[in-house]
Amino acid sequence: MGAVIALWVSVGFLAALSIYLANNCLRTAGTLKATRAMQQQLQRERDQAQEELFRRLYEEREWNKEKVQFQAQLAEYEKYSTLAQLALGAAHEIDNPLLGIQSHLELELRTASHPDERWEIEQCIAGTKRISATLHGLVNCARPGPLVLSNLNLARLVGDTLGFLQGQPLLREKVVDNQVPDDLPRILVDSSQFSQVLMNLLLNAAEATPDGGRITISANKLTDVDSIEIRVTDTGCGIARDILPHVFEPFFTTKRGKGTGLGLSISQAYVKKIQGEIRVDSVVGHGTTVTITLPVHREETQETRTDLQLVI
Repeated sequence: MGAVIALWVSVGFLAALSIYLANNCLRTAGTLKATRAMQQQLQRERDQAQEELFRRLYEEREWNKEKVQFQAQLAEYEKYSTLAQLALGAAHEIDNPLLGIQSHLELELRTASHPDERWEIEQCIAGTKRISATLHGLVNCARPGPLVLSNLNLARLVGDTLGFLQGQPLLREKVVDNQVPDDLPRILVDSSQFSQVLMNLLLNAAEATPDGGRITISANKLTDVDSIEIRVTDTGCGIARDILPHVFEPFFTTKRGKGTGLGLSISQAYVKKIQGEIRVDSVVGHGTTVTITLPVHREETQETRTDLQLVI
């Protein structure tokens, strides 16, 4: 009987020991699992911290690169600003004696009687007027004044702008097609500054277009709104999709060493100032189209007034 009791006690002890060991193993397994999960979490946090560090280092490097580029572009802009001031002084120095030459030629024309002599003097007068118009265009470009809004015919403004650009080396080997109709409604713009916008777009198109390519300027009245849409289209190299969103940013340029990156940003600022919109659509290898949308000017009276001006 005593042996049975001893055996029963031993069995109970072993069972209790087994339960204890099983519970201890479970606790150890749980601890190991929790430790492993903690290690994995720490590993993830360390990887995220490394990624964040690498990202910030990359962003800092990019920011430093952009800072250097901006400083270089700013120095380039300051150089152009100085050159513009010199050009203004030179333009005034040339324009004053040019007026004297023109006046003398006009006096000579009054007394000339031979047709050949009159033709030569008229050609000289036309040449001096062209030089004077070029100088005034340079002055207006370098030092634009306040907006003087006039009720203008778009076709005439485009024709005058193309006439001013006639003979420019960039346009000599390109076909410039003027498709602006004469019967469009008038627009209220500053003739000088809007002409500068058109010149900038045309010269940009000429730089992107190879010899033998075509540059087209066209316009039409939109049917659903009181607006006129003006388009400058070229058959040039086009603009890459990743670059296109940045073309209106100040100092952004793809013409390394050849441009300030201010032309389109200034044009956009002016177009917005007269309640218009400007956008650029481009396909690499096919060309670019710049579209300007301007509101149609409505007269206060039914008669067309060509002398309306607003200074803002």
